[in-house]
Amino acid sequence: MSMLRVPVSSQDHVQGEVQAEITLVEYGDYECPHCAHAHPIVKRVQKHFGKRLRFVFRNFPLTQIHPQAQSAAEATEFAAAHGHYWEMHDRIFENQARLSAAFLLELAESLGMAAPDLRNALAEERYAAVVKNDFLGGVRSGVNGTPTFFINGYRHDGPFEYADLVSAIEARAGK
Repeated sequence: MSMLRVPVSSQDHVQGEVQAEITLVEYGDYECPHCAHAHPIVKRVQKHFGKRLRFVFRNFPLTQIHPQAQSAAEATEFAAAHGHYWEMHDRIFENQARLSAAFLLELAESLGMAAPDLRNALAEERYAAVVKNDFLGGVRSGVNGTPTFFINGYRHDGPFEYADLVSAIEARAGK
């Protein structure tokens, strides 16, 4: 069983309490249909476990098959720098069928960020190193597809439907 090789830190995008009993880490790709399927499931899992769960999302764009994934990941990092990471993250997954450069700019505007600033950040690849760092951490942890989940540091190799994730998390809780 693969282990998470890069510990959760202040550099991560985290929802939940630092001292939560359970940490769920997802390596995901904003253009991956399986990640879009997992998105509402993770939301339900978070609601189910409440304060017991801390959720972390890390970028793992599969650029060979998802040409928009890198720019979407960089756009979320841009949003993070402006205090809107989770809003951007959620809206991209909720509107994945619309994913394009134009949509990312429209989304930035709708969240109160300047589209020209995002356009410049993407053109300059200002957040590419952050995305690459996540990706390389995933490779070191044995991630080879998306979504890949780690529960309290252990890779979850089973299905990621709601009941399966809840059962796997319960089995790992307290270990």
